Amino acid sequence: MTSNEWKSKGNFLQVNNNRLFVIDTNNDSNKSQKSMVVLHGYPTSSLDYYKVLPELSKSYRVILHDHLGFGFSDKPKNVGYSLIKQADIALELWRQLGLKRIYLFAHDYGTSVATEIIARYNANELDIKIEQLILTNGSIHIELSQLRTIQKLLKHKFLGKYVAKLTNFPIFRKNMKNIYFDSSKVTDNELKEMWELIEFNGGRKVIHKLTQYINERYLYWDRWIGALKETRVQTKIIWAKNDPIAVSAIAKLLAKEIPNNTLFWMENTGHFLMLENPKELLELILKNNYTNK
Repeated sequence: MTSNEWKSKGNFLQVNNNRLFVIDTNNDSNKSQKSMVVLHGYPTSSLDYYKVLPELSKSYRVILHDHLGFGFSDKPKNVGYSLIKQADIALELWRQLGLKRIYLFAHDYGTSVATEIIARYNANELDIKIEQLILTNGSIHIELSQLRTIQKLLKHKFLGKYVAKLTNFPIFRKNMKNIYFDSSKVTDNELKEMWELIEFNGGRKVIHKLTQYINERYLYWDRWIGALKETRVQTKIIWAKNDPIAVSAIAKLLAKEIPNNTLFWMENTGHFLMLENPKELLELILKNNYTNK
């Protein structure tokens, strides 16, 4: 799917003085459906879900948005991109859409936005009911993450902006292929669409700022890991076992820490599980049997 085709599925909404790209599958035929909100990963966009959205929207009203600084959403150059701010924006968007009960799905960068939301939920600060939390490959336990060299360079306080200027499609292509289990499952055209959305509206000028999320995972470690340890929200952990960044040890530790969880493994799958093995991911999202796979 091209980025323009994806764009045609959504709309732009004004949220906290920023324009966000939002896809909402709500229509007259599914008004009674459960609502699933999706928090995408870094450095890509909601386009990551183009393979699973058609089937997922048969069971849920699905709401996806591009985080501020990502995809088609605004990319202001003189603001910070704290994960705290991203949580504020997500919650305000869902309020505007009138959501009262949600299933919360998060991947990669989105898992830290989700854990901030869970921290607030635990403290009874939210006017929304979280029916279920679904966590997929993200370096929540940042101390166990195997960061790529490009991530380390981009988050550097002084070098980051210069590395961003030098980053190009061949570098992006190489790094993306390296985090698939089977790189033949991603095409150059697919990667070009992802890259175009990173570059869209001056995106390369803010990507080093976005990469500061890694430092926040250390800064807010106690708050976010503590929130997962305390939560009573039913949680699914769906983990691609062959992710070279958010390694399997993270999922194993989360399964020990989160009180009410079930861990499902996806074998022979890398970091972008929704793109590499979408059918299996869908089966696990929709699975009602909470016996460990």
